[in-house]
Amino acid sequence: MLNFIKNNKTPLLLVILSVVFYATFAYDLNRSDFIKLISLFGALFFLSFKILQINQGRFWFLAVVGVLFRLIFIGVIPNLSQDFYRFIWDGRLVFQEINPYLFTPESAINNLSTALKGTVNQAQELYSGMGSLNGSHYSNYPPVNQLFFAIAALFAGKSILGSVIVMRITIILADIGILYFGRKLLIKLNQNPNKIFWYFLNPFIITELTGNLHFEGMMLFFIVWSLYLLFKKKWILSGIILGISVSVKLIPLLFLPLFFQWFMSWKEVSKTSNFLKLITFHLIIVGTALLAFLPFYSSQFVSNYIETIGLWFQNFEFNASVYYVIRWIGLKVIGWNIIEIVGKILPVIVVLFLLTLIFYKSSSTVQIFKENNKSKMFRQLIITMLFGISFYYLLATTVHPWYIATPLLLSIFTNYKFPIVWSFMVLFSYSAYKITGCSENLWLVALEYVVVIGYFIWEVFLHDSSFENKVNKRLFKSQS
Repeated sequence: MLNFIKNNKTPLLLVILSVVFYATFAYDLNRSDFIKLISLFGALFFLSFKILQINQGRFWFLAVVGVLFRLIFIGVIPNLSQDFYRFIWDGRLVFQEINPYLFTPESAINNLSTALKGTVNQAQELYSGMGSLNGSHYSNYPPVNQLFFAIAALFAGKSILGSVIVMRITIILADIGILYFGRKLLIKLNQNPNKIFWYFLNPFIITELTGNLHFEGMMLFFIVWSLYLLFKKKWILSGIILGISVSVKLIPLLFLPLFFQWFMSWKEVSKTSNFLKLITFHLIIVGTALLAFLPFYSSQFVSNYIETIGLWFQNFEFNASVYYVIRWIGLKVIGWNIIEIVGKILPVIVVLFLLTLIFYKSSSTVQIFKENNKSKMFRQLIITMLFGISFYYLLATTVHPWYIATPLLLSIFTNYKFPIVWSFMVLFSYSAYKITGCSENLWLVALEYVVVIGYFIWEVFLHDSSFENKVNKRLFKSQS
């Protein structure tokens, strides 16, 4: 032990400093104190970069450090988001076999629903914690997500902190699963397996997922597991796992059109056979997701769920980029907020962009298909997924910080780094939260997207790939 400490003075010092900053973040930070928040994040990003740089190739050391950082949050109530109160509420309903999609928390608190009277422990505290905006809407969390909420109710149905701890453990386990399958997939793609630590040790991931209890990590675990199986051409099981991912968060549905080129690139069978496999793959994904929804099905559920999903496109707005520009133009030209109109048009533009990604073939893409290089073709698939989800969020009316976890993880399997930049810049959106309420600083929102889009343009269109290779070699030793 003494020899280990003696030989690892600098790495251990960096880890200790990180522990202090994470503990300060977890136990001594108010969401409205933006200066302190962004300073802590800045320090943690720098320390994480140095830990990665100094500990090249030390997989187990970095893995243990990543778990250690997450355990700091184990017994603390989230301080940047109140969504977990709604998670607990829904979980306690599901545990009592009450459909969470049929009632709003507001109806229970105002005694409008006799079905919910006395059924939710600490109902008033949970409702106050989630806020009237969240409490006035029907649940939009898919059924597998509800399952994890119900597990928290099973083990800690009378304790808010106990429920937080149970959910946090499941999220930590999901991140460990991402580490496991992500590393295996990187090896299959002939890339440095330690690139997975750009996700696993990213302070944004640790604080937003483990710290603030967002289940993007659970969704991403099933996505990366599914991608690993798909690379091995175990496409039936891959489809089932991806369907489960959709049942945690609906966002993977965006990726469905993008699998076309991967399936059609298989050489050992005919194009017709490949196309039939592609169709079957999609049916398995959708079928698995629908099967998960089946226990909650009713005509009222369908109506409530569609209404709630529609709110995200036509009512809510936060940390948007392109939409805010369109909104400003609408206010100047028409004189009123055109979110209801734009909210219907932007998803159509996203779909058209995704279809363009399917059939667009650059010279590099054509060359990859000519070479029939399996790993390069699969990386091409992930690149299209990365560009697709990034374009979606650039056009979205609402972009909460934790949404960026998806493009961040996908970027790990490519050579693009703009989502890593985004994972820091998105934190500027927290400047909106004041002691007295929420009011966005649009200058900081503009700064976030100018930096992210500027870096994207530089990286995609102007970047010298040889420079990127030099940076990667400096950060990680090549492991073939």
